[in-house]
Amino acid sequence: FGSAGLEHGQAAITAVRARPEIFDDERASFFGVSVDPNDEREQRGADSYPGYRFFWDFDGTASRLYGALPTDAQPGQGPMPFRALWVVLDPTLRVIEVIPFAPDQSDLQALFTLMESLPPPSRFAGFEVQAPILFLPRVFEPEFCQRLIALYEAHGGEESGFMRDVDGKTVAVSDPRHKRRRDYIIQDQELIAATQARFRRRVVPEIHKVHQFRVTRMERYIVACYAAEDEGHFRAHRDNTTKGTAHRRFAVSVNLNDDFDGGEVSFPEYGSRSFKAPVGGAVVFSCSLLHAVSKVTRGRRYAFLPFLYDDAAAELRERNQAFLGQGVATLPSQAGAPRE
Repeated sequence: FGSAGLEHGQAAITAVRARPEIFDDERASFFGVSVDPNDEREQRGADSYPGYRFFWDFDGTASRLYGALPTDAQPGQGPMPFRALWVVLDPTLRVIEVIPFAPDQSDLQALFTLMESLPPPSRFAGFEVQAPILFLPRVFEPEFCQRLIALYEAHGGEESGFMRDVDGKTVAVSDPRHKRRRDYIIQDQELIAATQARFRRRVVPEIHKVHQFRVTRMERYIVACYAAEDEGHFRAHRDNTTKGTAHRRFAVSVNLNDDFDGGEVSFPEYGSRSFKAPVGGAVVFSCSLLHAVSKVTRGRRYAFLPFLYDDAAAELRERNQAFLGQGVATLPSQAGAPRE
């Protein structure tokens, strides 16, 4: 919308706020993009949940990407020819419709007519689609799962955060609203080798068959615990969005037990269906996929959660070491090679 200081921009914000039955983060979400610093200073576009969020795009990056600004427009070089518009995206972030702002504000009715005609997000493709994941039973034997759980229960786990790029460096941050999970880092080299052997036989060939990708590296050997007493969960995220995690290609979630409620893995871009692997079973998916873990409401969910990649990605990881922030750089690499 460019600026909430303009009549049409303010009308657009007022109109969407008047339709909370549409913008409820279940059916749809509204993201307003402003290039006017006065909007932030004067709080003319405050986030409110569910449904409404604002991006301050003062350098024009997002606006150029979506065609609201010319690709060669540079802030600070005089007035910029802004083309205000609505961009309606499906859950996979593919464009459904672009509706330019109209002088008579008829774009508002056009937007709501379109939104009311759309199917539920789970049927955005015309039918319910399956998330592009692998579902593999029997990766770990039940006895091996119990061995890993016993290791966690004997040593306990440390609260784990997540990675963000801040001022050009990948740093570990903690926000219990976004993630609550405790991890135990496996140190026993014999046990690490045992996990690698099972992955080499039971996971790597399936990834190669389906994705024609040859895994040679395995990162992060942990027993993770999402506990009901902690309201364990992990909100929607991707696993490779920072310099320090860009090398990750596939994530694997191996359930070590099943006596819990909640804690299921879902892929919001492909509908609301969630997945709970059986004991020793794995969900395997690209690190680029948006995914979440629902809140555990009973018991504890124990899981083995490594990342897989190849030699080319290992070279990228090595190059990106320079971008790791304090503390992150000193962590053990935990990179093994389930080589064939």
